[in-house]
Amino acid sequence: MLEATLKRYGVMRMFLQSIHIYPLKSGRGLDVDSVELDRFGPRGDRRWMLVDEAGRFVSQREEAAMTRLSAEPIAEGLRLAADADVIEVAIPTDEKLLFVDIWEDRVPARDAGAEVAGWLEQVFGRPLRLVYMGEECQRHVDGRYASQGETVSFADGFPLLLISAGALDELNSRLSQPVSLDRFRPNLIVEGCEPHAEDGWRRIRVGSVEFEVAKPCARCVVPSLDQRSGEKHPEILRALAGYRRGEDRQVYFGQNLLYQPGGRLAVGDSVEVLG
Repeated sequence: MLEATLKRYGVMRMFLQSIHIYPLKSGRGLDVDSVELDRFGPRGDRRWMLVDEAGRFVSQREEAAMTRLSAEPIAEGLRLAADADVIEVAIPTDEKLLFVDIWEDRVPARDAGAEVAGWLEQVFGRPLRLVYMGEECQRHVDGRYASQGETVSFADGFPLLLISAGALDELNSRLSQPVSLDRFRPNLIVEGCEPHAEDGWRRIRVGSVEFEVAKPCARCVVPSLDQRSGEKHPEILRALAGYRRGEDRQVYFGQNLLYQPGGRLAVGDSVEVLG
């Protein structure tokens, strides 16, 4: 009611429209009303990941069928579902660690076991393992952007991704069929600003938590994938390339955030630009 009244009189307030976490890297996302922030990012975000036989991370980039895979946190573990096929997995407690590769990082992880590995092989038709990032892991954010030793989960490189709701409106105005923001896998959606206003932000406050806006997010093939069917729609990346291509020829959409651990975010929190 408040937002409708403000809009009626031409007054806009920036606020947190929605919050999203991804328990399994490249699995389907979950909408949440609030979230705590720990040193990995939003609590429960991308602490699980699939790896191949070489220990290399697997994502929707090469395995579009991961759009079928939903992951939901349960007490002391994770529930995975691929269509009607479901398995529950406990957080691994074995002291033995293995090392896995994610982009240029090699980090310790805990294997979730043979049972879920067999389940994954049936789903994807090739050997895959499920791994968990334990508290002992210290995966640091790229030092070119992090100044205080910030760490991150199995996310691509930063603990949080923010996108303005207006950015999606701008993209959809250029498409024959509108798409939803889940294709871009954001954590935070901000309402009440111009499309891509976040490009000009350097520091913001969401509720009581302050963030550094580290760098724009370069986009890969994932936004072209329907997050339910895995069907690819090249028109989306073509449209983005028409107006969101940088001088380095990469396409950018959204902003990566850094922060110091602690605090809590909730849908409806005010968003303030500090610099």
